[in-house]
Amino acid sequence: MPLPSAGSQPARALTPNDVRLDPVDHAILRELRADARISNKDLADRVGVAQSTCLGRVRALRQAGVIRGYHADIDPRALGHDLQAMIAIRLQPHARGAMGDFVTALSARREVLEVYFVAGANDFLIHVATSSTDDLRYFVGEVLNRNPAIAGTETNLIFEHTRVTGGPT
Repeated sequence: MPLPSAGSQPARALTPNDVRLDPVDHAILRELRADARISNKDLADRVGVAQSTCLGRVRALRQAGVIRGYHADIDPRALGHDLQAMIAIRLQPHARGAMGDFVTALSARREVLEVYFVAGANDFLIHVATSSTDDLRYFVGEVLNRNPAIAGTETNLIFEHTRVTGGPT
């Protein structure tokens, strides 16, 4: 199902799986991935469409859930969180029914930057940032490993992280 034109309303809410992106949509997404703060005028110029067409397409991409949001990428070190880690979490079998609540609780922790639900031996990967090894040890040992829903964890320190602005579009 193609994206609706700027003035039309879909009969039901679109999902990202319903959307067929054309070359202009892909160009818009590439430009927004590189610079989400680009003005509509500059975006329209870069992808070669009218400003009104560009604005309508971006709105349609947002409504369909293709564009999930815009955010500031803040370096945790600027906030005094010099130590980052990726922690694999394996849940107890009885806890799998409450994964939504588990994700909500994890997401509320100040240490947690991102939560990934994954396939394989583990159930989640979480990207965390702390101010010290003591803080990381406390978070893993006292917060995670004392949680009865968690069967086990594996922590990998992150020495360097590079955000990629390319990718599929």
